[in-house]
Amino acid sequence: MERVNRTIRAWRIAIERDPERIRSGLNRAFPLLLGGALAFTIGFGWPDAPATSRASSSDATTGPEASAEPIRPIPRQMDLDPQKVALGDRLFHDPQLSRNGEISCASCHDLQMGGTDRLPRSLGIDGQEGTINSPTVFNADFNFRQFWDGRAADLEEQIDGPMNNPLEMGFNWEDLMARLNADQKYMEQFLLVYGEDPTPARVRDAIAEFERSLFTPNARFDRYLRGDANALTPDEKSGYSLFKQYGCIACHQGTNVGGNMYQKFGVLGDYFADRDAQKTSQSRHRSSSQQGGDDAHRAAVAKADLGRFNVTGREEDRHKFKVPSLRNVELTPPYFHDGSAKTLQEAVRIMGRYQLGVTLPPRDVDQIVLFLKTLTGEYRGRSLQIEDARSGSTQNDAN
Repeated sequence: MERVNRTIRAWRIAIERDPERIRSGLNRAFPLLLGGALAFTIGFGWPDAPATSRASSSDATTGPEASAEPIRPIPRQMDLDPQKVALGDRLFHDPQLSRNGEISCASCHDLQMGGTDRLPRSLGIDGQEGTINSPTVFNADFNFRQFWDGRAADLEEQIDGPMNNPLEMGFNWEDLMARLNADQKYMEQFLLVYGEDPTPARVRDAIAEFERSLFTPNARFDRYLRGDANALTPDEKSGYSLFKQYGCIACHQGTNVGGNMYQKFGVLGDYFADRDAQKTSQSRHRSSSQQGGDDAHRAAVAKADLGRFNVTGREEDRHKFKVPSLRNVELTPPYFHDGSAKTLQEAVRIMGRYQLGVTLPPRDVDQIVLFLKTLTGEYRGRSLQIEDARSGSTQNDAN
């Protein structure tokens, strides 16, 4: 047993020192290593990516349940600066951060909709449709990189993307600084928090601090990991067992149940060829007057399908994406980078077909979905609910 423990410690040290190299090697060999990796995962647990989050030191996980499983509980507390969180909250919800003053960060990452907008592709300034599905902002700090293609190293770097994107907020830092410096309340708040006037770095810092506060602990599955055997029903426990047995756990593990590695979409099948074949008949019915604009937008969407290839230019990264977190996944339809799966059941079936090479029986799909729903956590002491989008409540109501 001591030899096994030494091996596990060595594995975790290697991940911490060079996570990109280790995961890149695993990704290339994924089809051959799945069985061995799965056995290791189930038996000994899979290490998280190096943590950038600030879990409270008083929130140490206790008991053998969590340490023996490949999924880790979300910390119940985080060490955050409340004044920065309050400022970042205001900036996150302020449409002044967009060129036309109509789109805020919350427009695409609505906290009442699981941190998304529940659209296949988000709408930006002037009603323009984007090219990719918005991932949830909840628990984003537990991801090892940001964006589907991993092009941003952290939450601070991520902020520039939507602000400068002409399809999203379409703005720039120079003009935003002019707006903030003309706002007396913002000037007072920045002086209170930072002792100085607004700058791009301080705006990034405040928004990122707020986004770090968007963690959702105390999901029923986390309570199960911490030793509450009655937190899950027998069917939910069976769903978790199937999740591990089929191999889903090889990519979806750690604190965020994903978000800590890249993987090709279509390991054991050509997802994109099959998807596009289904769309061919629909495109034939479009009017010729729209054809030029439609062609341009389809080309942009097709580029988004390339995933990490757009960042690295390496052929091995074609159609490779950051594995999404499954935390609160019942609240964030539609699914995948292209928003093509409308339901969790459909998403699970597609994953079985193209990532695992199996046709999942309907009962197994249903039980896996039951397990996935136990990953829904709490935000500010209140359980997140699928009904939030229809409740009429606002973000301030949750404060």
